[in-house]
Amino acid sequence: MIIAFAMVCGLLLDFLLGDPAWLTHPVVLIGKLIDKLEKALRKRFPVTDKGERKAGTIEVILVLLTVAVITGGVCWAAWKIHPALGMAVQIIWCWQAVAVKDLRVESMRVYHALTPETDLPKARERVGWIVGRDTDVLDAEGVTKAAVETIAENFSDGVAAPLFYMAIGGAPLAMVYKAVNTMDSMLGYKNEKYLWFGRTAAKLDDAAGYLPARLAAMFFIAGSGLSGFSAKGAWRIWKRDRRNHASPNAAQTESACAGALGIRLAGPATYFGEVYEKPYIGDPDRPVEAEDIPRTNRIMYAASILALLVFAGVRLGIAALLI
Repeated sequence: MIIAFAMVCGLLLDFLLGDPAWLTHPVVLIGKLIDKLEKALRKRFPVTDKGERKAGTIEVILVLLTVAVITGGVCWAAWKIHPALGMAVQIIWCWQAVAVKDLRVESMRVYHALTPETDLPKARERVGWIVGRDTDVLDAEGVTKAAVETIAENFSDGVAAPLFYMAIGGAPLAMVYKAVNTMDSMLGYKNEKYLWFGRTAAKLDDAAGYLPARLAAMFFIAGSGLSGFSAKGAWRIWKRDRRNHASPNAAQTESACAGALGIRLAGPATYFGEVYEKPYIGDPDRPVEAEDIPRTNRIMYAASILALLVFAGVRLGIAALLI
């Protein structure tokens, strides 16, 4: 009951407030920890494939242990002081573990740079805040596709997966997942610097997100129908294109989104000046347009509510059986 209540309150707070600047986000602190440990461990291990792999693995273990002990300890201590304080800590961290409003706000900044008149330099700059690819080569359609893909993919990482882990272990486990995801974002690059050092972080993120990503796709498909888009198309493209990505998880929600809107996503993209030939996702039934950004946000909100209802409902059901 406690965790389900915290999940509901946390998502509602995110819908209302997002990530306010006045409240320090745990991911910022986790990021600083990751950075400091990386610098320290690189000095202690040889610059070889084996040495960097070992250093990266130790970093993953230390970060996860630190986050688990601190968040679990704080929740336990807060509850011992007073149940109301324990509940407040759970709610605040459940709130900070999800990112629905921020996804909408940042993507809509891209939308407003594209409409009513296209300011391509501003649109490229704003989409560059939320994607990792080179944006200075994108046209208006490319900018829109990047924003839509980011909303769809980050629904899995930033909403469905945290809710999934909240339902299992409350705010502490959700924060452990955020640590896994943050390590992948900071260390999981397939370039010379991180190919071996970030290998464990990247593999762990794939494993931790595997089941949540597939559940997220189901929520996105159902959310498409509830939002007035094609659930049938979302299901068809998801079945066909859900593996069209180097990551085992990224194309799950992207394919559902492409099918729901009747557009084609993905394809070749440029990173650090190098073009990567990626497979397409979806069919080009119509051109991608700026309005697809708010459309995708509508689906994301519907899918977020469905995910909350399912995960919190399962948590309540299990609790009822154990009483």
